Amino acid sequence: MDITVKPVSPTAWSLIDLLGRDVGTVEEKAPEEFRIKPGERVADNMKAMKLGPYSTLDQALSAIETFTRSTCRLVAQGE
Repeated sequence: MDITVKPVSPTAWSLIDLLGRDVGTVEEKAPEEFRIKPGERVADNMKAMKLGPYSTLDQALSAIETFTRSTCRLVAQGE
């Protein structure tokens, strides 16, 4: 599964699968404190995953990729 990562604010990114379904969000709650919030559809599958804190967005996305065996693709705002 590929996941598109889109910025929705300066401190939040949406996670959307290739079918356009919500996978969750990553939010920067404080400087260098990124947390993953799984979407309802995948919450049960991701409950064993460490949801944070991570020091960088890249670390959070890498954790998602490893746990879900997917690829996260960060796109620019407006794409």
